[in-house]
Amino acid sequence: MKVIFLGPPGAGKGTQAAVLRERHDIVHISTGDILRDNVKGGTALGKTAREYMDAGKLVPDDVIIAMMEERLAGPDCQKGFILDGFPRTVPQAEALDGLLSKLGIQLDGVIFFEIDRDLVVERLTGRRVCGNCGEIYNVKFRNTKVPGICDRCGGHLVQRDDDSEEVVLKRLAVYLEQTAPLIDHYEKKGQLVRVDAGQGGEQVVAAIEKAAGLQAHDIH
Repeated sequence: MKVIFLGPPGAGKGTQAAVLRERHDIVHISTGDILRDNVKGGTALGKTAREYMDAGKLVPDDVIIAMMEERLAGPDCQKGFILDGFPRTVPQAEALDGLLSKLGIQLDGVIFFEIDRDLVVERLTGRRVCGNCGEIYNVKFRNTKVPGICDRCGGHLVQRDDDSEEVVLKRLAVYLEQTAPLIDHYEKKGQLVRVDAGQGGEQVVAAIEKAAGLQAHDIH
């Protein structure tokens, strides 16, 4: 299974990637993790990225692509991988197309998590995290037995700053502007696979498993 996950924040991409990673022994690759690993490891690319980050600037696409090339060439990626959070823009997608071709990697598909905007807002604004153990809950979909208290360790739950409604709406606006055009990009290439991300988690996983290896096809 070699796929790209595409969809708005709160669509469940990270959650489903974690399930599939365990079930199929494949690699979950996120841009954030790659950046952190390179910066922490003090690699040449990491040092370059840090200069931009310290200056409050976005890390250029060519640096991200170079990191991605090193990661995808790793032996653990031979079994399969899920790209999550990259590409975010059409230029990044075009650069990634070239990289995959260079590495001789054939995608099984680009999984587009289709989900109602209001449901995304509900999921993100309702999210609460235990300040002690990091367990994640949701006041509407997976609440704790005692409101505000973690079921696992008894720690107090907090709402992250980026889960406030104001920030969530800004994140969705950025997604629509920058990332949504990727839908058209991959649809034209015949690689887009639409999955209803508003279903239960196991149904979404089953739809992705069914979609892997197929060409553009709607799965509901």
